[in-house]
Amino acid sequence: MLNKNSKILFIVLRIYILCFVFRGLEYFVLRTDQTFWGEAFIHKLIGIMIFYFAAKMYGMSLKDIGFEKNSALRNLLKGLGFGLSAFIVSYIIEILILIAQNKFAMVQIYVSAYAIDGNIGNQTALIFFIICIIGNIFNVVMEEGLFRGLFQKMLEHKYSFIVSAIISSGLFGIWHIMAPVRSYCDGMLGVSGLLVNMIMLIVTSGIIGFKFCLLVKMTGSLYMSMSDHFVNNTIVNIFHVISDTGADELQVVRIAVAQSLSFIIVLIFYNSRRGDDNINEKYEN
Repeated sequence: MLNKNSKILFIVLRIYILCFVFRGLEYFVLRTDQTFWGEAFIHKLIGIMIFYFAAKMYGMSLKDIGFEKNSALRNLLKGLGFGLSAFIVSYIIEILILIAQNKFAMVQIYVSAYAIDGNIGNQTALIFFIICIIGNIFNVVMEEGLFRGLFQKMLEHKYSFIVSAIISSGLFGIWHIMAPVRSYCDGMLGVSGLLVNMIMLIVTSGIIGFKFCLLVKMTGSLYMSMSDHFVNNTIVNIFHVISDTGADELQVVRIAVAQSLSFIIVLIFYNSRRGDDNINEKYEN
């Protein structure tokens, strides 16, 4: 069992490093995301097992770390609607920019895989859509269960919610450096490109992770953050904006708009709800 005297941060880092090692093995040895599958999913399955057994080891159930069954479907639908709404706005802005530049051609639906220099692949067979969806389900269950579930709840035994969210979100940001590090080792990136991509991924992923922490805090479960996370990872690999000079040339703008908009909305709602709670507490006293 955990208590305030436990070396909680050390325990979290130990679990994190174990998961990070499996992530590295898949990216550098198995390279599953560069095969037919187009997804690095093996370390995600291992990660799910790790956070499940770690939770049991430290006296926490799946419900304790956020897999709360009550209102699960409602929160899943809220997350899907929220994520889709943000991206609809960002896609419209991207298309309007291309129209203003007389470069817009069409929107196409096909499956691609993420790469640091743009999406790769153009698959239209049903099997690739299924793989993309299932792979991203594994991804959100593992990452939300680990970072916003296990780590956040463990850290809150000793630290405040905000401090815990900053730590878990920082670890989530570092989690995403594997792709540019591999590209550097493969000779596809120079030192400057490596540093720029690492900093960008750590900062942006950290901010997104913090947004997910706020969603979990407000809803009391992982499900809204899971479905919002699912939309974030899936939509950019399925819906593509084609211009006269290529595909998804403004993808960075699209993602930046969607994430900035959703983060601001969540932050406003979180601060509003916290203000209401403070008012209620004042009247109760």
